[in-house]
This record gives sequence, structure tokens and C-alpha cells, in this order.
Amino acid sequence: MTFPNKKIQALIEIALTTKMAKFNPESGNKPIHNRLLGEDRMIMFSIIHSINTNIGTSIYEPVARELATPYFEEVDTQVKLSGNHSTEAQREISAILNELSLGNLQPNQNEELERIRLKAKLGGTETKKMTNIDVFLRNGNDHYFIDIKTAKPNKDGVQKYKQTALEWMATHLYDHPGANVIPIVGIPYNPYYPKPYDRWTFNNFFDTSEKSQLLVAEEFWNFLSGGEDIYDQLLDCFQIVGDKMRDEIDRFIGESSAAHPERRVIF
Repeated sequence: MTFPNKKIQALIEIALTTKMAKFNPESGNKPIHNRLLGEDRMIMFSIIHSINTNIGTSIYEPVARELATPYFEEVDTQVKLSGNHSTEAQREISAILNELSLGNLQPNQNEELERIRLKAKLGGTETKKMTNIDVFLRNGNDHYFIDIKTAKPNKDGVQKYKQTALEWMATHLYDHPGANVIPIVGIPYNPYYPKPYDRWTFNNFFDTSEKSQLLVAEEFWNFLSGGEDIYDQLLDCFQIVGDKMRDEIDRFIGESSAAHPERRVIF
């Protein structure tokens, strides 16, 4: 399939334009930072940081949807699960997490799925508020739950990701007991490039040898595109939009700094 260059570029451009249009300053006194680094630099940092922290929902998710749609039977973003699961499944999740954290269990997604499946309808029913699935994909009986995450999570963050993945399994199996649930942590880029991605914090909780559990950079984006090698073309789209909007972004930063010299920026 031809890579949708124009559509991807349009998604990125619309996301950036929308973020700048929704600019809303919030007061934030940082006298130490301002005096040490300079107030103008702190304002610029706040604006860029704000755009950066919103890039997942505003850019990564719509781009993921666009790339995946031709290759999967069902594609959606920010999917909310019912939160219903059995008390025995929740007990099994706690046992798995404890075994993994103590090093008494090697992470194995298939075995964990079957352990939870056996308990999916046992005991009582409880309802828990669930984290939305960033990207949901389905082909036949394979249901992919993708969590798009920061490139350098700490150990506590990784353990929380694992808990979320197991709870997604339990809730989805409660409603769809025969589904093959495949939770994936998607990391949009490799901060260690050209070296391989190597984040030791994943080792105790995720089977990093199983590519369907942890997808990084080209593995992630190429998976969404049905296995086609599109990563370099995707990076080119970001470059083209960045070059095209450079003056507009600089102007926005300059005007925001001049209008609110005592504030930081959020969206």
C-alpha cells in the first residue's frame, strides 16, 4: 500500500495548530529557576514542554489510527473498558505481580493470559475504573491493546504498566472469554539510537524477547502498518511539517513570551 504522506502530514499540522490555538496560560511562580536560567528561557521551555507532553494523544494516536486502519478489521483510540472483572482474576493479578517483582516468575504473556482466563468468571464481580486503551486493534480473535509510553520509564512506572496490562486482560476476558488479548507497550522512538533499545526496568515484568509485548520505534510504527517498512517515511513527515511551520511556531513562542512574561504555559 502507498504510504499516506499527505494525510499524516495533515494530521501532524492540524494537531500543532490546534494546540497553539488553545493556548491557555496558567500562573506559576518559579523565582529560583527564573533567576538562575532566565525568565525568557523558562517561558520557552514551558511552552515546548507543554507541546511535548501532549504529543501522545494529539499526534501519536491519530497517526497510529491512520496507519493501522487499512490493516486491521477494527481500529480505535482512547477505548474505555467496562472495568468489570472477577474477584478471583484480581487475586490472580496480584499473585502474578508479586511473583514477578520477587523474581520467582519469568514474564511470559501467554502463560499470564491463560492464568487469568482460568479465573475470569470465578468468584464475585467487581468494577474498577480502568485506564483507557490508547490504541485498540482487532484482527479476528486477536485483540491488541496498545499503551503508548514514554521512552525512559522508571521501575515503578513499568510495574504500573504491567498491572494495567493484566487488568485489561481480566476485564476483556470477563466480557469476551475466548479472546486472544495481546497487550503491547508501544514506545514511539529509541532514545539510545543507534544502539539497541535497552531499558533494564522492563526485564522483570515484560518478556522483552517477545516483540509483541514491547515495540520500539520502527518496530512499533511498522507493526501498525501491517509490517511494512514505513518508519523513515514517517520521520520525513514530521520533518516536512516542522520545516513548514517553523516560522509559525517561533512566532507563537515569541508572542506568548511577550504577552505573559510572568507565567508558564499549559494546553
